[in-house]
Amino acid sequence: MNILSQLIIGFIAVLHIYILWLEMFAWTTRGRKVFKTIPPDQFEKTKVMAANQGLYNGFLAAGLTWSLLISDVNWSHNIAMFFLSCVLVAGIYGALTASKRIFYVQAVPAILGLLSLLL
Repeated sequence: MNILSQLIIGFIAVLHIYILWLEMFAWTTRGRKVFKTIPPDQFEKTKVMAANQGLYNGFLAAGLTWSLLISDVNWSHNIAMFFLSCVLVAGIYGALTASKRIFYVQAVPAILGLLSLLL
């Protein structure tokens, strides 16, 4: 895997670790500042749901990190493609159902990562 792909994948993994932290541990504090379109009274009510979403973001980060640690080039490439595709689908779905901003935060980096692996 080339250096550019590794950097993009590393960035996306760190981004998803941040999302994990935000949704699992800081939903009712920092989350209020990040997700300004959600009414303040909803944060406590949605704390468990957000933690669940955060856990899934953690799985994405784990898979992307795993792809960087695999020594077999083909296996590493395939795992990276799979998890970047998962991030892309999550970004598109989030943009369609929650906020268009999610497309730029999640889907665009995933597209760049996929392109860096394919080119």
